[in-house]
Amino acid sequence: MYRFLLTPRWWGINLFVVLAIPFCVFMGSWQLGRFEDRAQAHKEAEEKPVVSTEPAAPVGELLPVDKVTSGRVAEATGTYEDQFLVPARVVGEREGHYVLTLLRQSDGSPALPVVRGWLPGAADPDEAPAPPEGEVSLSGVLQAPEHTRSPGVYKDGGLPADQVGIISAASLVNLVPYPVENAWVTLTDGQPGNAGLTPVPPAATPDSGLDLKAFQNLGYTGEWFVFAGFVVFMWFRLLRRDAEVARDEALGIAPEGPPQPVTPAPSPGTESEASEDAAAEDRKPAPTP
Repeated sequence: MYRFLLTPRWWGINLFVVLAIPFCVFMGSWQLGRFEDRAQAHKEAEEKPVVSTEPAAPVGELLPVDKVTSGRVAEATGTYEDQFLVPARVVGEREGHYVLTLLRQSDGSPALPVVRGWLPGAADPDEAPAPPEGEVSLSGVLQAPEHTRSPGVYKDGGLPADQVGIISAASLVNLVPYPVENAWVTLTDGQPGNAGLTPVPPAATPDSGLDLKAFQNLGYTGEWFVFAGFVVFMWFRLLRRDAEVARDEALGIAPEGPPQPVTPAPSPGTESEASEDAAAEDRKPAPTP
């Protein structure tokens, strides 16, 4: 009854199944591995200290800032120039503002935004201490640039010319006539220029949470295993159908050849009307030559 399995059609079906199931299992396992890797990276990022214990390094060696270099202690040398205030920033449950000064680096690299510290109350440029003059060498914790979804940023706009709501190169490059690094540092205690200011605690590594891509990998894992199950289901369904056909043929109850079309029976009155029309045609006189 199962001789149909030796037909070319079933050879092709079986070959497809033999190749498709391992491929689906492999892809599902690979997607599951990707999810586990992202989950492990998320766990390591949560356990990583905000300030790295690795030794300080020149800021140029740590750029561009990423999940690895964020939190590293960076060193820089240069001259302070333009200064801005960053309003509506909370430190120790009190609202105030950051004092942000751009450091023109001695090696000619783009200017480095330096958060020298925090002051309570409304942003007032007259109350912010001026940066030290001349060349300074400093060290601070490297931070990733902010964006509109960063906590605490000021997105309402309409700020004075000496204030900025987001610490990033995109928000500063139009305010100064020189290039700016797309990163910033927050000074630690005892650095030149932060006397009278409260040091701003560094933030955790941005985007260290379990992102949407991880859950996409988990969803793709389920899809590939579902595909494998669907292939098996369709194989058994085709096998059962062809086995039933073979059994019916063996019992002699399967129809031979394709089914013949059925001519619909004329409706009542149709046959008599057709006969009268034919008789009327016969009674018509023949056309004269």
